[in-house]
Amino acid sequence: MSQQDEYTPPKVWKWIKESGGTFANINRPIAGPTHDKELPVGKHPLQLYSLATPNGVKVTVMLEELLAAGIAGAEYDAWLIQIGDGDQFGSGFVSVNPNSKIPALMDHSTPTPTRVFESGAILLYLADKFKAFIPADPAKRAECLSWLFWQMGSAPYLGGGFGHFYKYAPYRMQYPIDRFTMEVKRQLDVLNQHLADNQFMSGDEYTIADMAIWPWYGQLAAGKVYDAAEFLDAATYTHVNRWTREIAAREPVQRGRMVNRTSGELHEQLHERHDASDFENRTQDKLEPAE
Repeated sequence: MSQQDEYTPPKVWKWIKESGGTFANINRPIAGPTHDKELPVGKHPLQLYSLATPNGVKVTVMLEELLAAGIAGAEYDAWLIQIGDGDQFGSGFVSVNPNSKIPALMDHSTPTPTRVFESGAILLYLADKFKAFIPADPAKRAECLSWLFWQMGSAPYLGGGFGHFYKYAPYRMQYPIDRFTMEVKRQLDVLNQHLADNQFMSGDEYTIADMAIWPWYGQLAAGKVYDAAEFLDAATYTHVNRWTREIAAREPVQRGRMVNRTSGELHEQLHERHDASDFENRTQDKLEPAE
């Protein structure tokens, strides 16, 4: 089908595996495992199975922030899930997340190990578990959770909508790009207006709302997601950019971005994280032979 052809939907949709696009080899309309593969378990109570997509970065940033705050119980093992290879469809991963999406967390510190999936749920679980990065005041907590769930509801338009058709579709189509660009720019304007009067998403307190929104919208504004900053005229969202730079300067955020990363500069890639010393000793520039 050419870009100019109009699509007439059939009465009953059929799955055509050769549908094209970057992720055509792993997208499918059915759930459940495709193969047997148990998940590894490390030495820490918290076991994270993830990849450094924006959703994965949310959780590794949160864990590194907890550790930087002196919360030793937040020590964790981070195992790499290669979604391009279909690791998320292994039986062990599906037992932790039946939705087969990263990130997924197992907490072995509870009497019966607790599974947590969906990045927003993991952030909220950790915040409540360690009583950190979420306001204690009920009104401020409600504001924080409102922005957390704003991100969870809005980002699919950014990732599955704009990002897919602008970056990953088999060819560029004006209608979906225009449609989702309009929505993403509206979302950036929502953030920009809010951050004009607030240092962080929940006022003057850095919370899980910032950790949820920054990997998507902060990285988008910085040109690190979809290479679309110029196309979106992201520089005009001055308050978003101020907030983006402020969060990016935090050392735990910088560490969190490295965990389970498989792209970019080798010194910024820490495929697995099992100890704080891994940031010095186990990045890919230390492990891969120099070319």
